[in-house]
Amino acid sequence: MKDVQNQRDNRKVYLQRVGIRNLSYPITVMDKASGYQDTIAKINMYVDLPEHFRGTHMSRFVEVLNKYRLGIDPKLIKQMLEELRMKLKASTARVEIEFPYFVLKKAPVSDQESFLSYTCRIEGQKTSDKYDFVVSVGVPVLTLCPCSKEISERGAHNQRAIAWIHIRSKKLVWFEELIQYAEESASSPIYTILKRPDEKYVTEHAYDNPRFVEDVAREIALKLNADERIFWYRVEVESLESIHAHNAYACVTKYKEE
Repeated sequence: MKDVQNQRDNRKVYLQRVGIRNLSYPITVMDKASGYQDTIAKINMYVDLPEHFRGTHMSRFVEVLNKYRLGIDPKLIKQMLEELRMKLKASTARVEIEFPYFVLKKAPVSDQESFLSYTCRIEGQKTSDKYDFVVSVGVPVLTLCPCSKEISERGAHNQRAIAWIHIRSKKLVWFEELIQYAEESASSPIYTILKRPDEKYVTEHAYDNPRFVEDVAREIALKLNADERIFWYRVEVESLESIHAHNAYACVTKYKEE
């Protein structure tokens, strides 16, 4: 059959990225407690396209993904990207994988167990001589406003926030470790099941630990600074404000080996 994608293109326009986006696909990721966890990911895969090729072969992206989907980790991502480069005769291959990751948590007083979902991302890019790998996790937490607590006679406004941690590391860092960094830095973690004694505990714990988004970002940064495996990070904290018409936001980025 005629291979239209391989037809020569004379417009002389190099494309930095071509590929597939927003593919829902089952994958297996590393899980600190259980070894591996099955989940459903949204996946983007790209290569660059030399100016003389008319198009890329879209089916080959999924063929390569299907080979590696049952063991998503840094080493396999590197192998997958190199195979993608070779199959599509590209200089650069890139993958972006986002998925829900579930952790079994106990409520703080009743010990009721339930799963909480965290949004995790893996981004990898490979050229002939360079490999870049970024791990990210979005952690829902609770923030209680220190200013509101200080000026109010009764209570203080509090709300859910999301803390995003993005890292580059020399060694494996578990999602659970990054989740712990975020939850320990907030006014309180959140839970899927809370009985009345748990709700009382969380409410009072948050009141005793007021945090601005700036506080949460700085506390997470201190923990990442102390982790010798991590050489680059970006922390973003966004609070879904309960009494304002805007969200509050803080961000810090650091390359630790500068």
